[in-house]
Amino acid sequence: MTEQNTGHGPGGAADAPDADDNRRQVLYWRLLARLFDHEEQPALESASLAVVEDIGLPPALLDPGASVGSVVQRHPELAAEFDGLMTPEPEEDGGRDRAAEVRRAALASKVLLNVFASGSGTVTAEQLARWQSDAEWFERALGCRPGELRGGRGGAGRAGAGGGTGVGPTGTGVGGPLPDLSRLIPAIGPELGSIEAGLVKRMRLREVLADPALAARLTPSMSLIEQLLRDKDNLSGVALANAKALIRRCVDEVTEVLRTQVEKSTVGELDRSVPPKRVFRNLDIDRTIWKNLTNWDPEGERLYVDRLYYRHTSRKTTPQRLIVVVDQSGSMVDSMVNCTILASIFAGLPKVDVHLIAYDTQALDLTPWAHDPFETLLRTKLGGGTDGTVAMALAQPKIAEPRNTVVVWISDFYEWRQQELFDSMAAVHRSGAKFIPVGSVTSSGRGSVNPWFRERFKDLGAPVISGHIKKLVHELKTFLT
Repeated sequence: MTEQNTGHGPGGAADAPDADDNRRQVLYWRLLARLFDHEEQPALESASLAVVEDIGLPPALLDPGASVGSVVQRHPELAAEFDGLMTPEPEEDGGRDRAAEVRRAALASKVLLNVFASGSGTVTAEQLARWQSDAEWFERALGCRPGELRGGRGGAGRAGAGGGTGVGPTGTGVGGPLPDLSRLIPAIGPELGSIEAGLVKRMRLREVLADPALAARLTPSMSLIEQLLRDKDNLSGVALANAKALIRRCVDEVTEVLRTQVEKSTVGELDRSVPPKRVFRNLDIDRTIWKNLTNWDPEGERLYVDRLYYRHTSRKTTPQRLIVVVDQSGSMVDSMVNCTILASIFAGLPKVDVHLIAYDTQALDLTPWAHDPFETLLRTKLGGGTDGTVAMALAQPKIAEPRNTVVVWISDFYEWRQQELFDSMAAVHRSGAKFIPVGSVTSSGRGSVNPWFRERFKDLGAPVISGHIKKLVHELKTFLT
């Protein structure tokens, strides 16, 4: 066997693949080093620079201060390579394209570092905007639409950028091909939301809000809204106006999504006991033709119509009372925002009487503003302890006709006087009112519930439903239509 056949001598067939594997290892080791140690490793930096230049990519990929967007702006040809970068690629005939894998590893390292190595210290509006832009490129690399993964703005704590994401290949060592991260999308979404929330908390928000140009660059998110709601009493003038504008933008965006879900779910059954209106828009042309076919004149090729048929459009609706009670303690910001908006949408439906109560250690009846989620949120005060008995004292007198009432109680149910509160909830359930305990109301459905309450609700026959807002909409639709 010759040297060329073994591939171990100069010019051997295995030289190029071995070199590509070494290049990938350099890039991956630099990625891991920077994720877990903020101090620069000179040897890895110089070796990575040599790799990047050798494969024809710009050195800016290694600059931690350069956003992915700025790199693409200077090198537009790279945009197409970032799109779908981390989705599975079909293996070409003849095996893996190791040179292409090196290029993908360099591009992926840039995206992963910019998103997961978020640093520490104070964050400016420009830095937050740059991170959000990089997160959008990361979402695109996973084959998602920009902003899609962060839609849930979930709450799991950061577990470490490298841990669980599979930066290295599966079962082939650090130098193997780029793994398929798209299968981890359900876990990545909440992780991105957690990082973004941390960045928002590190911002000097009051200074940013006082500058209209910087405030305009902020992207509305649940984490930002939480900060604004907590700090709104300390804002004034331009800063307060900009905070209100951001809250309004977030409310409008969430409202548009929720209204679509509610409209699809709250259509009642047709009421055939009510005669259809005999107007042209209700004319059932197909049925009219079918019922009059016996009057067809083949010679004159005419259809003589003896009777017109109309569609039933009246739907069964019964006046209902909807009482929404929301825990407004600090951990429930997603629920507070979603539920105030949901209540306002149901308040706009015919024959639905909506009441809204928010509580921590004190209860606040927000019913007069239930139709306007923006005004409702401005009257909330996030934080503090939790005492649901004060909310129950406001809710019980509103249950005038139990059979015609649904009480939705949104909380994590970590209560101070839990036995007293549960007894009153059980009394509401036994009265004939429909009692719906909800763990939280978020887009992702994440949230913990006190096991003590969970077991007792189950025994009562009113189990805690998942916190996903679509499930709550479905439950309400079932009762209100």
